[in-house]
Amino acid sequence: MAQMKAKQMREKSSDELRQQEEDLRAQIFKLRFQQATGQAENPQRIGLARKDLARVLTILRERLTAGS
Repeated sequence: MAQMKAKQMREKSSDELRQQEEDLRAQIFKLRFQQATGQAENPQRIGLARKDLARVLTILRERLTAGS
C-alpha cells in the first residue's frame, strides 16, 4: 500500500477515513505478527503504516474539534 498524503486524506469523507483506520490497524497487526515470526519482507512498512494511521487519526480529530 502506497503512502498517502494528508491532502489526499482530507478529500475523503469521515466514514472513509474510519474504514481506512480499521484497515491500517489490521495491516499493522499483520505486519507486527510477520516481524515477530521472522517472515517480514520489509520491516519499514510498519513505520509507514503507523504514519498513515497517525495522519488519519489527526484528520479525524481535526474534524471532531472543528465541529464543536
